[in-house]
Amino acid sequence: MLHHAAGRFAPEEMGPAAAGKRVDDPVGAAGKMLLNTDGASRGNPGPAGAGAFLTKADGTVVGAYKKFLGETTNNYAEYSALILGLESAAAAGATEVEVRADSELMVRQLTGVYKVKHPDIRQLVEIVRDKERRFRRVTYRHIPREQNVVADRLSNEAIDEGA
Repeated sequence: MLHHAAGRFAPEEMGPAAAGKRVDDPVGAAGKMLLNTDGASRGNPGPAGAGAFLTKADGTVVGAYKKFLGETTNNYAEYSALILGLESAAAAGATEVEVRADSELMVRQLTGVYKVKHPDIRQLVEIVRDKERRFRRVTYRHIPREQNVVADRLSNEAIDEGA
């Protein structure tokens, strides 16, 4: 089950988005958006969740999303969070997305630095590539965990609420 979780975070966790106005209904939102994603698994495999936090380029919060994934691996959870986020960005009218994730493996796989070897992850990459076609441009950036606290919190809340 997908949960919309906007409005549950302290300003210091949201970074520049804290200065922007809150948009709970993203109708009419367009242009470039920033997407923070994180997947979590308690055990590998174990109970897992996906989290995505979407803002406009000016810092305006578009939405916060989470999904319980059942029992799966951390890598599967990371890709599931990205897919959730890309779907949310498309629904919000984004034309360009800058993905920010603390999974160095996922970012390097999607930018071509690392090859994707596992068949389950290859299938997820195909889904991601299909979702990317909805946008004029999608870029990927690895960020430290400390800069991804909202997406991390969302993925862990999904586990707590779904387990």
